Amino acid sequence: MAKTATPKKKKGKAAAKADEEICDSTWCEIRTSPIHGRGLFATRDIPEGMRIIEYVGEKITKAESNRRGWAQFEKAQKTGEAGVYLFTLNKRYDIDGDVPWNAARLINHSCDPNCEAQIFRGHIWILALRDIKKGEELFFNYGFDLECYEDHPCGCGSPRCVGFIAGEEYWKELKKILKKKRAKAEKKAGKKKDRKKRKEKK
Repeated sequence: MAKTATPKKKKGKAAAKADEEICDSTWCEIRTSPIHGRGLFATRDIPEGMRIIEYVGEKITKAESNRRGWAQFEKAQKTGEAGVYLFTLNKRYDIDGDVPWNAARLINHSCDPNCEAQIFRGHIWILALRDIKKGEELFFNYGFDLECYEDHPCGCGSPRCVGFIAGEEYWKELKKILKKKRAKAEKKAGKKKDRKKRKEKK
């Protein structure tokens, strides 16, 4: 999910979009991420509990959110580009954060995040889960469910990484699924090996 500080000179539509992408927070800035594309990085030490940046965008109904979500997912399947920035606001509405002025959309996922999203009076804020040092990349857990989990591999590099982008409440179930898949694959590989041995004996 993410993409670096704007270069000095660019041409075309990409340049116009990059020029519009600003980080409206004194706590962080956009930089190239070693995890994925671009990300947000602390410009100074951030204390635990601090509201770092607001997740902004277009307020849309659940029905429209569902329509856009599937359209974006299908596009991602064809192009390989990740780009679903829909965020749950309440029971009736979501926020579509796919706008250049929403720098918070560039925050990458991690299975061991240093931030979390919370809603305050109809506004989505990214808060520090712990003290964050200047220069650290900001992360939060995207909280995806297990539907189509295989389409969302995780490369956060954390020792706690479960291999796929999923909310921690789904980890127990995900680990069971992955264990069954490994066992099935090992069994299949074992049978294949046995058939090969039998053929060699003949």
